[in-house]
Order: sequence, then C-alpha cells, then structure tokens
Amino acid sequence: MDHQPKFFENLSGTGKAIGVLTSGGDAQGMNAAVRAVVRMGIYVKAKVYFVYEGYQGMVDGGDNIVEVSWESVSSILQVGGTVIGSARCKSFRTHEGRLQAAYNLVQRGITNLCVIGGDGSLTGANLFREEWSGLLEELAQNGKIDAEAVKKYAYLNIVGMVGSIDNDFCGTDMTIGTDSALHRIIEVVDAIMTTAQSHQRTFVLEVMGRHCGYLALVSALACGADWVFIPEYPPEEGWEDMMCVKLSENRARKKRLNIIIVAEGAIDCHNKPITSEKVKDLVVQRLGFDTRVTILGHVQRGGTPSAFDRILASRMGVEAVLALLEATPATPACVVSLSGNQAVRLPLMECVQMTQEVQKAMDEGRFLEAVRLRGKSFENNLNTYKLLAHKKPDAELPKTNFNVAVLNVGAPAAGMNAAVRAAVRVGITEGHKMFAVIDGFEGFAKGKIKEISWGDVGGWTGQGGSILGTKRTLPAKYLEKIAEQMRTNNINALMVIGGFEAYESCLQLQEARSRFEEFSVPICVLPATISNNVPGTDFSIGADTALNAIVETCDRIKQSASGTKRRVFIIETMGGYCGYLANMGALAAGADAAYIFEEQFDIRELQANVEHLTEKMKTSIQRGLVLRNENCNENYTTDFIYQLYSEEGKGVFDCRKNVLGHMQQGGAPSPFDRNFGTKISAKAMQWISKKLKETYRKEPGKVFANTEDSVCLLGMRRRNLVFQPVAELKSETDFVHRIPKEQWWLKLRPLMKILAKYKTSYDVSDSGQLEHVAMLPKEAVPAAI
Repeated sequence: MDHQPKFFENLSGTGKAIGVLTSGGDAQGMNAAVRAVVRMGIYVKAKVYFVYEGYQGMVDGGDNIVEVSWESVSSILQVGGTVIGSARCKSFRTHEGRLQAAYNLVQRGITNLCVIGGDGSLTGANLFREEWSGLLEELAQNGKIDAEAVKKYAYLNIVGMVGSIDNDFCGTDMTIGTDSALHRIIEVVDAIMTTAQSHQRTFVLEVMGRHCGYLALVSALACGADWVFIPEYPPEEGWEDMMCVKLSENRARKKRLNIIIVAEGAIDCHNKPITSEKVKDLVVQRLGFDTRVTILGHVQRGGTPSAFDRILASRMGVEAVLALLEATPATPACVVSLSGNQAVRLPLMECVQMTQEVQKAMDEGRFLEAVRLRGKSFENNLNTYKLLAHKKPDAELPKTNFNVAVLNVGAPAAGMNAAVRAAVRVGITEGHKMFAVIDGFEGFAKGKIKEISWGDVGGWTGQGGSILGTKRTLPAKYLEKIAEQMRTNNINALMVIGGFEAYESCLQLQEARSRFEEFSVPICVLPATISNNVPGTDFSIGADTALNAIVETCDRIKQSASGTKRRVFIIETMGGYCGYLANMGALAAGADAAYIFEEQFDIRELQANVEHLTEKMKTSIQRGLVLRNENCNENYTTDFIYQLYSEEGKGVFDCRKNVLGHMQQGGAPSPFDRNFGTKISAKAMQWISKKLKETYRKEPGKVFANTEDSVCLLGMRRRNLVFQPVAELKSETDFVHRIPKEQWWLKLRPLMKILAKYKTSYDVSDSGQLEHVAMLPKEAVPAAI
C-alpha cells in the first residue's frame, strides 16, 4: 500500500471554534481526551472552548462556555473522571433547551462540537445537528440573531468519542475508561484472593454493566473465575445444580477459594434478574460454604486512568480534531474509535443503531444473536472463557496421543503465566498430553520436563514473572540434547512463549530440521516481552504491564516536581534498542521529550529541548519530564543528558535523574496482558492441534512437519491476529539491534510532540476515511448488522 504521505499542515483551523464537552457517566481517560482536543485544536490555530457540566452547561451558557488556553489542560492527564464536569440534562431533551443551547454556541461562533460520552449523549448530539439550521432560523425569527449569523454558522459539525466504562458501544473495540475499570476490578480481585485463600471462602463479586457483560466477562477471564453471570448469555435451565457441582469439585481438588463474578444486569433465561445476594444464598444453602458478597460499585469509575486509556484517549482526541477540520456540511456525524490497533471513523448513527439492536435482541430473548452483535472480540472472550473455566470429565475428552510441550524463553514478562495456563487447558480439552519445560531451552537440554495437568495451572493468570522459569539461552548449543529429550518424551509440538530470543530460537530449530528430524513438528511462538520488539506483531504480552509501571512512576515523579517547581526529571526506561516503552510512556505520562534509538538525535536537538523547557518554565507549568530509552545513543547517556540539562538550565530549572530498572519487569500482569496472553495462547493451541492432524503420517505413525508454515509466530497486526512463518519474518528484522525494521508506533511520535507543544509534521494518511460498521474485519469488530 504505497500511498503518498498526507500531512495535516494544510488543514488549518483558523477561524474555526471547537466546543468540547463530556456528558453522561464519567470514565477514566476523559481528561486525556479533553487535553488532546484542546491542544490539537490550539495547535491548528482554532479557538477551543470548554463546555462545563455537559449539555446542562450548553443550555445554561454564561460562565459554562469558556475559551481555554494550552495551560488550561496541564496536569489533567493523570486525573480520573472529567475536570469539566458531566451532568444528566433534562432540559436538552426539550426543544426549548436545544434552542437556548444553539443560541449560546452561535454567540461564541462555535460550530464544531466534540462530544465525549456514551450512546445517549452521542444520539442527543446527532439530533442537535439535524435540527441546527431550523433552530437558527427560529432564533432569527425571534430576533435573537441576525440573518448574517444564520448564514455564517449554517452548519454544525459533530464528532463523538465514546467514554464509557462498560464498553457497550458497537463499532469500537475499546471505549475510553474500560481498561481502567478493569484495572480497578482486577486490583480488588487480586486482593480478595489472598484473604479468601486464608479462610477457604467463596466470594461473589458484583461488577458494573446493567446492559453489557463486558467487564464481568473479561475480569472473569483475567482472574480465572469459577463462574460468571452476564446479561448477554444467561445460564441454561438447572444452572444452580451445575454451578454447585462445579464449586464442590473445585474444593475437592484442593482449591481453597472460589470466585463468582456477577454483572449487575445479569439475568436467567426467563429474563429474571440474578443478583449477587441470590447467588450467595444458593451457595450457602446448598453447599454450606463460607460465602461473602463484594459489590464494587463506583470504585470502578474512579482512580487514575491506565496507560492504555491515556494513549487511546490522546489518539482519539487528535483524530477527532482532524475529523472536525475535514468535515463538510455533507459529512454525517461520526465517532472516532479504535479497531484492533487502528484509529477509524464510523458514522455515529450506524453505531448507535447497532448498539440498540443488541438490547432489542436481548429483550426478545435472542441471546446468541446479542453475543454476535456485540462483536468478534466479545464473542472470542466468551468462547475462550467457556473453554478454560470448566474441565470436561476425562471420559468426555478426546484422546489424540499427541504430546505438546510449553516453555518460556528470554526475560520474564507479566502475562506469560496466563498464556501457559491457557495453552495447557486448551491442549487438554483438545485431547493432548501437555508437558511443561522448566528454565527454557537450557532446562530442556537437561531433561527438566514434566507432564502438567489442568489443576496445576489454577490461579496462574494473576501471577507476574514466569512460574516455569525462563532463560535467555538459545537452543543452538544444545541441539543434540534437546532433540534427544524430544525423542525420549515423544514431543510432537512446541509452544514457545517469549521475546526476541523465542523468535530466534524457533528460527534455529527450523534451520536444524535437516540434521534432527525431531524438530520437524509444529512450532508456535507467542510474543511475550516488555520491550515489544518482536517482529510480526504490534503488541507483545507484558508490554502493557511495563508501560503502566512506567506511567505510574512518572505520575509520582511529576507530583514531587509540582511541589518544588522548576524541576526537570530525566527518566531512563528499558527496552533494549526498541523505543516503544520510552515513546508510549512519554505519550501516556505527558512528557516533554523522549529519546529513542529509532529516531537519531544530535546535540542541536538536545539544545532545542533545553530551550523549549526554558520557555515552558516561564508559564504556569513549572516542571519537565524527559524519557530516555536505555540504548538510544551510546554517547548521549542518561548521565550526559542529565549533566547537559543541569548546566544549560542553570538559574532556570534544576535536574534530577531516575533509572527505572527492573521494576518494569515485575508486578502482577495488567488486565490487558492477562486477556491478550490468554486469548492468543488459546488460539495458538488450536492452530497446533490443526497442524498436528494435518502432519500426522499413519506410516510410520508419527508427526512430520517440515514446511515453512509449520513454524509460525502468532501476532496482532493492525486489526487482526495472524500466524506468520518465522522464516518470512527474517526480512523484516534488524538482527543486530533486535528490533523490527518497521514499527507502527513511530507514527504516534509526532502526537507526543504536538501535545508537548513542538512544531512537527504528522502523517494522517491512515485517517480521514469514513468507514461503515459492516465493513470492519471480522476479527476485530462485528460483522454486518
């Protein structure tokens, strides 16, 4: 796809006025979206206005609609909720209310609105847009505005962003706030698990989601809950017995705790509500287990936004301004949204209609249809949960006589254990015997390999690091011994979970096939590394957890600087030669600069950054944050940059430096990493089963796979999960610096610079096309309505 890059410099906002408002229930990340809209708006020379208290402020006018400056949105990136307030507004639902709102906007020349809210707020905005010219004519007839104004402000453009913790909006993979809400839920579940374990208790957790079970479903996946109740998938008749049998079986298997997750809108197949109290009473009456209920309530809406939500909201905010600049009177109101890893624009009403279709299907008892309409990602989550939560009795399991081994290679990454758990359980369900290799290829050569059962991996999803143990050693020097172990244990397939080393290892095994036919088996690599430097995938398991660790630390550091004033922090991140963590950390923490290997810099650039910070110290924002990737430049070390800034900033600001180090590798995996690890691992195991069937030769009764496509890496590419032969990825790899030759996130670099007030050029070739909901690929979002 060789297109000429299209840059936004020729899109000018001069003479345009943009109003930004948040409406409906609040969600973490809304502030990041507001900040991005304001700064991008000012950057393209438009006027930007805050509309306080949602539509209520638009109707009331006066001090509720205020022009804002660059500094107005400083320090809000890390704040949950919305700083411009949100209110449910009855008067905007009336014609008089909308007439007054139109008058207030025209008074300030605002004809572009950016609305951040749920489907109700966005539907209201669309109605307002459709009525706009009629409202202006009515105002003119009433003598409130003149004919000139009617002509000048004839059209209202609207762009929406979905801010809702429920992730209940069709057409978008993730709404702003969903990931942060999952963080809150998982923090609570992890805390409850330790106390439940001490007392052998059962916990019933109620999470938000009146009409949508996304939070309940994903948190159940992420913590390995025993049972989950969601509105879209009511349990079948007799679920009470089935659940109690499942819980008592788990206790019999020495599992000391049970977790049941209930969405607040959960129902049974007769549309009767299933409440957390009802579930608790059932467990107590039937089983006599010590059972407690925890209702999470508004905790889920609170707290600081996760790194994912900050980046999502910043990307969406910038995209929303571009959409407003490009809008014509004929453009329908659109929502900017995320599909896979790509920003897209969708017609607002198509999404709203689809969202309403889901509710209609549920009301009419067409639950399978409701799940399908929710989208591919929701359906995948549900199917994966069903696969992993309930073990079929041994008698019902198929027997394939295949042995599959799982191992971790490279540095530990959070989420590896979730991937191992999913692989083991899906493998057992498919009828294979699963083996765990301890300590990577080094352990493999020494014969550290044992069969692993369904119960052995219970409770693994929430554990950080690598329980199997991992080593960076590549197999090349142990080929003979590894082949011998594969022969002895009759291993018919391998799943290798790890970073760049895992990818290199599988290349080596493939190349050694001519000498050792033991390696002629299906092999699948799952990318798991905090550096996110594996070719063939946009995301690696573990990178999201590391990013959150960096962002959390940056938040604390910024807070310490706001007390002392005029201080600049230089922070060194990990990542080898890959600048992903430094760049994305800078975007999510609101840094002033990020030095990375992929974008060479010289002393002049360092000088320009110092001058930029000196200018910044003259404003009300008297602190600076600079991130540096550990290997970005061998001479411009963290110490060098620290000393340079200290010298050049004398009398203006002082400097401090921080090397974050191994805290970036530790910690419990984030919800994203647990879910991503679980889903791709389950998918990879199904691929292995398919390959085993294809490559099994009756004579001489063994598996023989020696084609290139039998050694694959499963990665997320833009919008889809794809299996790619490792041999084909060689040409995309820079082996010296252990990074892919092309990296998608470099396109987001200008975004960070714009939001930090640097002049830069931003390639917007990817955006700008209005798509239809039905056109989106099946893997990411729903098929046609």
